[in-house]
Amino acid sequence: MSESVLTQADMVIRTLGPAKIPNGLHTRHGSHPSLNRYISDEEKVLVNTLTHPSIKVADPPPMFEIAGAREKIFFDPTKLKVAIVTCGGMCPGLNSLLRSIVLQLHFMYGVSNVVGIKYGLQGFIPSYNHHLVELNPEVVSGIQGRGGAFLGMSRGSQPVDEVVDSLERLNIGLLFMIGGDGTLHAASQIVQEITDRKLKLSVVCVPKTIDNDINFVDPSFGFQTAVEEATYAIWGAHNEAKGAPGGIGLLKLMGRHSGFVAAHATLAMPEVNFCLIPEVDFDLDGPVGLLSRLSERIAQRGHAVIVAAEGAGQKFFGKDLGADASGNKRLGDIGVYLKDRINEHFTKLGMEINLKYIDPSYLIRSMPSNSGDRIYTTMLGHYAVHAGMAGKTGMLVTKWLNKFVHVPLHLAIAQRRQVKPTSTIWQAVREATGQPNLLNY
Repeated sequence: MSESVLTQADMVIRTLGPAKIPNGLHTRHGSHPSLNRYISDEEKVLVNTLTHPSIKVADPPPMFEIAGAREKIFFDPTKLKVAIVTCGGMCPGLNSLLRSIVLQLHFMYGVSNVVGIKYGLQGFIPSYNHHLVELNPEVVSGIQGRGGAFLGMSRGSQPVDEVVDSLERLNIGLLFMIGGDGTLHAASQIVQEITDRKLKLSVVCVPKTIDNDINFVDPSFGFQTAVEEATYAIWGAHNEAKGAPGGIGLLKLMGRHSGFVAAHATLAMPEVNFCLIPEVDFDLDGPVGLLSRLSERIAQRGHAVIVAAEGAGQKFFGKDLGADASGNKRLGDIGVYLKDRINEHFTKLGMEINLKYIDPSYLIRSMPSNSGDRIYTTMLGHYAVHAGMAGKTGMLVTKWLNKFVHVPLHLAIAQRRQVKPTSTIWQAVREATGQPNLLNY
């Protein structure tokens, strides 16, 4: 789905029904009007602010609903039971987000019945025997400073009907799902099953992807931390390369289908000479392939640094490698492949090199979030709770054009967000590094 053909009908956020209960936030904030800013559903932010002859503009132009507290809420806080689940792989900021949701529910809305689902969607399936975790301010105290995932994670799909059966048994009224593309697809199926059963159960998602690859999410939480940690790894690769004759620092970073982490880390540390991402094709052999360009670099400067996103260069593996537990296509290990090919290439040339291969991916994703991501996840938690208490469902909360907004699930899963080879980001990478063309035509 392209932004240029969206209409306002695509932007509609579903609700469980009319919100009739006065929001009690004013009793906690104070009585002064300046402390009680409620948002109307009619307040919007434009999806696309660019104008160009190639962009078709609908009339009226599509706009996202602005996030925030509503004057009337759908759920009675004294009777509501809430569940929170974290799915997929680890990402900096998970614990900060979890804490924010729990504190917002407890202190701002007076919701005291909150449970955490252990190990992703497995936690809903009785056969796994994962126990629930009671969540309250005391339980989540201090977890914002920790890395990892307080509730645990898991990959792989689970039967949607069994998940909804469990939600019914637990008498859950509001479910917060935190996860990436696979989780959002699962959430969409769960919402459909809930709708088919005519249940009054809200599902609100907060997108989690270290790759920053979810549609209409800019940026995803944890991305700032990932880039920051990646820059330290690049420093290490650069120091290793400079410290030996023919030194080559080869670094593999996250990015299965989208090279945002590699591109942004390269911009933050332009000591990188070659940045390889899934969206931009390159050759290894031939007169302008990576190996030839790398030989020129070593001959001229004596060292080089290469950053490769994990999904780069998959054409070199040829065969289908199957799928993982979540249904994602298995990738060939581009880092190890490049290491072997580079060593082989320079051995044939009779040139001495000292190649150091670094893969910090699992270290980066389990790190505590930095201050920027902690602020971001705190606010995401607040806005997710506001949306859920108002009875909104089948949506996610994110930041768009510097505003927190509600995005329908079907838009977020319609296509993957990627680095465009013609974008200013990729142009900046090429200019900052002086990276030449690596593709034989």
